[in-house]
Amino acid sequence: MKPYRFQYVFGPVSSWRLGRSLGIDPLSGIRKECNFNCIYCQLGETKKLRNRREVFAPTAKILKEINSFPNKNVDYYTFSSNGEPTLAKNLGEIIAGIKKQKRGPVAVITNAGLIHRKDVQKDLLLADLVMAKLDACSTQIFSAINRPHSEIELLHVVKGLKAFRKIFKGVLALQIMFVKENKSFAVELAQMAKDINPDEIQINTPLRPCAVKPLSVQEIAEIKIKFNGLNVFCVYDGKKEKVQPLNQQDTAKRHGVLK
Repeated sequence: MKPYRFQYVFGPVSSWRLGRSLGIDPLSGIRKECNFNCIYCQLGETKKLRNRREVFAPTAKILKEINSFPNKNVDYYTFSSNGEPTLAKNLGEIIAGIKKQKRGPVAVITNAGLIHRKDVQKDLLLADLVMAKLDACSTQIFSAINRPHSEIELLHVVKGLKAFRKIFKGVLALQIMFVKENKSFAVELAQMAKDINPDEIQINTPLRPCAVKPLSVQEIAEIKIKFNGLNVFCVYDGKKEKVQPLNQQDTAKRHGVLK
């Protein structure tokens, strides 16, 4: 029997922070659309950086796929795209549609490159959980690790996170991906995290196949100490239940696979 094929919905996948997560990709699903070109991305290189929001797929089509997905036993409806989900101009409409159907909590995983924008903040306010990236404490490290679009500045990202934190009623999680380029800046990143004041910190390192090697359990444990006093979760401490995606190939395309 041929596997189900969905263009915008994938999984479910097992997440160390979200449990059983049904992925929603509001982008094309054909190629990676992102405003970052992170060195550790499991989706590979961003061929052409994009920083303009647009509608990649009609809201009705995406909601129809969510409604027709056969496995409804999920903990989160998660926007985790083949790129950056906030590039989708209709992100808020899609979240509102899910909420209207009372399907379950919504999470958005974002690189925070556009979080300083009012229209993006308005969309993200509809989510229950926003997981935002912050890997750098300086422009130099930002350029070395995240390799953002030329219009994106680290200062705008940090200011945007602080502004969003003040108005968001849901859970704000700060995701920090530690690699060799930023592992010696854990103290500085911990201070930035305190200034932003998220509900939780997620300390991560690349465990899916990519161009960068992960830090060891010991290295991450030493980094975790620097975040003492904050609500910290670590990828090596997380437990994941085994989940069978409806279509393994489509899921790997957007989510990668564990080593």
